Amino acid sequence: MPDYSDRFLTQTLKMVRTIAMVGFSPNPVRPSYFVARYLGLKGYRVIPINPGHAGERVLGEVIHADLASIPKDIRVDMVDIFRRPEAVPAIVETALAELPHLKVVWMQIGVENAEAAAMAEARGLRVIQNRCPKIEYQRLFGELRMGGFATGLISAKL
Repeated sequence: MPDYSDRFLTQTLKMVRTIAMVGFSPNPVRPSYFVARYLGLKGYRVIPINPGHAGERVLGEVIHADLASIPKDIRVDMVDIFRRPEAVPAIVETALAELPHLKVVWMQIGVENAEAAAMAEARGLRVIQNRCPKIEYQRLFGELRMGGFATGLISAKL
């Protein structure tokens, strides 16, 4: 697993505002849902990507079928990938072609792909693999609870 300094991760989380989340699930018990919800509560705009739910609204955003479907007026800074490693190269290819303001490719826990990482890094992007931005945000900005990770599962009334 690549080793990222706390400084690198902190800088990365501070340099992005809009995140396209590939593999988002509208099911509130799925990790992608509570990661998206948490990041939204922290001020990030999260654009959900899931072809099976395209057109639905969740967490204040329309779910898009793929990265190419995101309206061009939305400046996506980061792609957060909740997909199997073998799917990542095609996702990164599309991101590089369709998202001109992209700064970061982030692969979730359990997701690593050297080919996709090299492709993104060759274009000057930051790449993080096998990490979760929610967990890193909590850890780096002092929000981890003493008893363990705060999962972000908060009352639906919020």
